[in-house]
Amino acid sequence: MKNKYLKMIPWLIIIIIFTMVHFYQLKDFYDQDWNSSGLTQDDFLNQLNIENQHAIEGEQEYRKLLEDPGITQPGETRPTKQKDLKLHALSALLMDDSNKRILYEKNGYKRMPMASTTKIMTCIIALENAKLDEVVTISSYAARMPDVQLNVKPGEQYYLKDLLYSLMLESHNDVAVAIAEHVGGSVEGFATMMNDKARSLECMDTNFVTPNGLDAEGHYTTAKDLALISSYAIHNDQFIKITNTASHSFREVNGKRAFTVSNKNRFLYMMDGAIGIKTGFTNGAGYCFAGALKRPDRTLISVVLGCGWPPSKNLKWTDTKLLMNYGIENYKLKQIFVPMQFKPLEVKNGQQKWEKVILEGDLSLLLRDDELIDIEYDLPQVVEAPLKKGEPVGYARYYIDGNLYAELPIRALTQVDRINLKYCIDKIIKFWSLQY
Repeated sequence: MKNKYLKMIPWLIIIIIFTMVHFYQLKDFYDQDWNSSGLTQDDFLNQLNIENQHAIEGEQEYRKLLEDPGITQPGETRPTKQKDLKLHALSALLMDDSNKRILYEKNGYKRMPMASTTKIMTCIIALENAKLDEVVTISSYAARMPDVQLNVKPGEQYYLKDLLYSLMLESHNDVAVAIAEHVGGSVEGFATMMNDKARSLECMDTNFVTPNGLDAEGHYTTAKDLALISSYAIHNDQFIKITNTASHSFREVNGKRAFTVSNKNRFLYMMDGAIGIKTGFTNGAGYCFAGALKRPDRTLISVVLGCGWPPSKNLKWTDTKLLMNYGIENYKLKQIFVPMQFKPLEVKNGQQKWEKVILEGDLSLLLRDDELIDIEYDLPQVVEAPLKKGEPVGYARYYIDGNLYAELPIRALTQVDRINLKYCIDKIIKFWSLQY
């Protein structure tokens, strides 16, 4: 036993000498491993405070340059007030097409009948589910629809393309039913397609019963939902081609009857950049109109529902112009994204102890001068490994007048793997082979 311990003494002496000789190299290794971001352990906290102060100063300087809108800390308030446009419509709304943000509303979330603005959805469903050269056969039910009519007759056949011009330019009710029966198999089947599309566009306060918009129980929308549907529709090139055509001539497939339909949308000629969309009237809905205006820096969608009854058919144009001019005169295109630098996050159980993060974004939008921008940063101090490069570790939330507008991810700059057995063995080997 004594000889056994004596044999171990030389090895113990070697280990002690080796450790003493390489003590400082070992310390340097741990300093480097502890702070892989490039900071030494001794001055790490001090350097973080300096970087954090620089970030704060950079943000303050940016805010000074960004005069409109004012960027404030969470909790600050500023009085804002939507201008009263004194509209005639019972329900109205103005929307920024680029981000679907509501710029103005009057009873914009109230369920209302919408008359022939219904045909916006009818046209879109037909364009997306049928071909323009398909032949539509007129049923006796379609031919019995009340005015406004193309006066088609049972058994007649027309190309779908021609009927869509009739639908959108002169709002023919018999044509709407003929299209619905052809595309959906029946009016009820087509209504299901319309409602499914509405749900896909997040129009939760809309329900279609008819394809033409004639008054019917359970047939309704809101100004907001109709604006969303209109916004979707104007991004269909064929839809815009049809609705912006001044007139269209066509014949029945056998050539026996000829027709010319003319566009009844006067708004197309009232404002520069007008691109649509659809008028409507029933006794229950009153005069309705969904409009669109395209300018170099913006596209606006307007909706007016219940905008007077006969003989006040021109109020829908007056209200639409008021809405559009309000959007043009009171809103400016601004960038509200604030670049920020964040201190490195501690990584728990990671093969590196600290991870840098990055926030990138582009938040250019239409804003009024008096709208309040509020930014909240949700970022933990410690994250758990593993982390993928670009993985969200937090969020920057942008509020406009207290309403959440955008949520931008704060992402990991590199990949951080979790400490495992292989990592530990590699470190031990590097240490004993002087590769640290």
